[in-house]
Amino acid sequence: MKKQNPFRYFKTSPEVIRVAVMMYIRFPLSLRNVEDLLHERGIDICHESVRYWWSRFGPMFAREIRKNRIRPAPGYSNWRWHLDEVFVKINGELHYLWRAVDHEGEVLEVFVTKRRDRKAAFKFLRKAMKRYGQPHVIVTDKLRSYRAALDVMESGRRQETGRWKNNRAENSHLPFRRREHAMLRFRLRQTLQKFSSVHSSIHNHFNHERHLTSRISFKNQRNAAIAEWRQLCAA
Repeated sequence: MKKQNPFRYFKTSPEVIRVAVMMYIRFPLSLRNVEDLLHERGIDICHESVRYWWSRFGPMFAREIRKNRIRPAPGYSNWRWHLDEVFVKINGELHYLWRAVDHEGEVLEVFVTKRRDRKAAFKFLRKAMKRYGQPHVIVTDKLRSYRAALDVMESGRRQETGRWKNNRAENSHLPFRRREHAMLRFRLRQTLQKFSSVHSSIHNHFNHERHLTSRISFKNQRNAAIAEWRQLCAA
């Protein structure tokens, strides 16, 4: 069965749509910043088009990226998860954004809740483990909700806590915080869940930890990531 082209009803070329979505989600730019940058390159679009494109195609791109990512084999003994949550305000109301990051800095799962109790932690862990399986070790802070949820799942023996052990998760919040500041925060809980999920996948795709590799290796990885991005959702 031939795969349908998701861009078939759009007058704008798929290349422009991919570039606009990548610029808006990957970099801390506003909708009008993206409009101005594309206008400078001879592409005349409205900022509302950028809003519609990321909402329509962002989850689609993120889904293809996650599908093509290589995951550790079952039973991999060094697979560690780092769990943490950040405070996010939606229309002045406090919410919590839970995040699971592996030992290589890959953002595995994000989940938005109103509370930070055992029930919320259990839903977050169950969602992450259903998609990625069981990790060997789970590193958390000293929030008691993690221990209570892991006891229900009979995975308490895998938990580790300690000072500086969870820096991997703490540092993973920074790109999202910069993005949140550029967007002047969120107004809907559904938008926060949708955007944070898309942002994490695209950040994983373009994050090569350039401080750990040589310049030549980084350039090759960057070129490969851009080439893969241009092929997303290709008919």
